[in-house]
Amino acid sequence: MRIKLDENLPLSLVANLERLGHDVDTVPAEDLAGQADPRIWSAAQHANRLLITQDLDFSDVRQFRPGLHHGIILVRLRVPGRLALARRLEQVFGNEEVESWSRCFVVVSDVKVRVRRPAE
Repeated sequence: MRIKLDENLPLSLVANLERLGHDVDTVPAEDLAGQADPRIWSAAQHANRLLITQDLDFSDVRQFRPGLHHGIILVRLRVPGRLALARRLEQVFGNEEVESWSRCFVVVSDVKVRVRRPAE
């Protein structure tokens, strides 16, 4: 899976997700840190990448309807420290069928994963 990590996620995830076979790039590595959300979104879409973020600006499923983009994973942890974020995402990517999440809107919380798929 082709992934773009937003700047609000730990860079330690890059190596861990790559070990699982994913192609990962990051907002900071592309000199996009601090850029406006539309710029981040555009970069992810042009590169055909699923965006993983904590940014609530990407939380409106009406604006980011499944099927109209390459995918979003919105991470919402109660205590989103870097270690907790890394652990939770490694757990999700190790145990879930994430390859099926292309073009989906996914919310990952401490205990749940909710996947909204494109309408058939």
